[in-house]
Amino acid sequence: MDKEKIMFHVKGLLEAIGEDPDREGLIETPARVADMLAEVLEGTAYSNHQIAEMFGKTFSAEDNGSDEAIIMKDITVFSYCEHHLALMYDMSVNVGYIPRGKVLGLSKIARICEMAAKRLQLQERLGRDIAEIISEAAGTPDVGVKIQGTHSCMTARGIKNSTARTETRTYLGSFKTDSDLKKLLD
Repeated sequence: MDKEKIMFHVKGLLEAIGEDPDREGLIETPARVADMLAEVLEGTAYSNHQIAEMFGKTFSAEDNGSDEAIIMKDITVFSYCEHHLALMYDMSVNVGYIPRGKVLGLSKIARICEMAAKRLQLQERLGRDIAEIISEAAGTPDVGVKIQGTHSCMTARGIKNSTARTETRTYLGSFKTDSDLKKLLD
């Protein structure tokens, strides 16, 4: 990420909205924004494949006696909408998968969700990214992802509907056709 370029453009943005970027409260704002963007958009630096490799620590499913669906619910993430650069917040992710000989470490599931969210995203794509990464990392075609979230492009601007929540679901493999598996994500 080019922090110098970000700082240059943030200073120009401040000027464009009529602010004085050299006033006391704003002098360090371009650097702060560059640091913040490097942190909250860290996932931009990695492909889905690279994230799967980073967080693909698995254990033998046979050793753990697990060949049933593994479900993790209420993983909290936030992201930024690529259309308005607006915050997508209060997002809750439920992930399920059926192991095929190996299981992911539980913290890895949450880390995958968090890293995939650290990109300019659409909620629908975020669900697909998480499903693809879990599928590769766990070595299974059977993955389901449900996301519920609030979008500040809906709550703070435009229609300003503060109670609107968006729900998306992504199903791979047997999650596409098995209604019992889909219910596990609720």
